Amino acid sequence: MSIHWAVRYFSTMKNSKRDTTTEAARSSAEFGRWLTQRLEAKGYNLSGPRSGGRTAFAEDSGISPSTVTRLLRGEMPTDTRILRTLAESIDVPYPEVLVRAGVMTPDELAAIQERRPAPGRRMTPEEAADELGITDPAERKVFVNMTQTLSRSTPNDGEHKLAD
Repeated sequence: MSIHWAVRYFSTMKNSKRDTTTEAARSSAEFGRWLTQRLEAKGYNLSGPRSGGRTAFAEDSGISPSTVTRLLRGEMPTDTRILRTLAESIDVPYPEVLVRAGVMTPDELAAIQERRPAPGRRMTPEEAADELGITDPAERKVFVNMTQTLSRSTPNDGEHKLAD
């Protein structure tokens, strides 16, 4: 499961429920306070409506001024691309912004990250079987053996021989 698919999935699920809980409202307000602190730490003056910090950040980030205002108020966008742009603009990892914005919980993020092989490491046939939901022991054995055989027997010249 890629983080991009998971973000779309969890965002859709949570956005459909977002305005119906007091927890979501509290989380949104916390996000607005957190973002205000991040922007002020980066030097944007947000002390008043005419201080210029919101406009300056909007210009620097490419996020519209009205969206910046909504984010600072804790009004969450339904488009996670805005959160990605925000993350890049404030130098915070995208997954952290997703968690702070309430798109996904820390546990959901950890579950996604645990399933991804480390960079440069290939997924094992057993991990692939897990991802595909192959649980029957006989089917799993066939899948793992087939995968191992195919990974060993791929011709170097790019041609595949099924039989001589």
